[in-house]
Amino acid sequence: MKKYVIIAIVAFTGLCSMKASAQTKIAHINAQALIESMPDYKKAQGDIETFAAGLEKESGSLVEEYNRKMKEFDDASQKTPAMSETMKAVKVKEIQDAQKRIQDYENIAREKIGQKQSELLKPIYDKARKAIEDVAKEKGYGYVIDSSNGLLLVSPTGDDILPAVKTKLGISATAAPAPTKPTK
Repeated sequence: MKKYVIIAIVAFTGLCSMKASAQTKIAHINAQALIESMPDYKKAQGDIETFAAGLEKESGSLVEEYNRKMKEFDDASQKTPAMSETMKAVKVKEIQDAQKRIQDYENIAREKIGQKQSELLKPIYDKARKAIEDVAKEKGYGYVIDSSNGLLLVSPTGDDILPAVKTKLGISATAAPAPTKPTK
């Protein structure tokens, strides 16, 4: 008899846990639309563009040097067709070096822009994530799915918490771009 009571308790507990897990609330949010509607994001994007423009301006002198060397080589080739092979090799090497400096600078500039993006955007992403977590907790959601990536093939029934998160962050509801629907 004791054995049947234990089995009944285990079965009842399993049933209760299945019922509890079946009642987990699911919500979705277009996280990209949220991020893009945040004033901090707009300011960060402007700062990143300004930073990138400054780096591009600096690269202008390298490009000018490369163009100058190419023009000198072309002019020298036309004026003195009998330019020695040694002289041609020296000029070609100078042009190749200038081209390599441009490529190296572009790589460094991309890296610096990436670092600047991380530096400026990480606090914004963290702030948005915290607000999403807070709203999910306040409203009792067990899962929040990001619908911005468009990879949802089937969207579960759930509530869109974008308006609630925007309110939490103090962003007006009209400040966001139109949310995108998940593809089906």
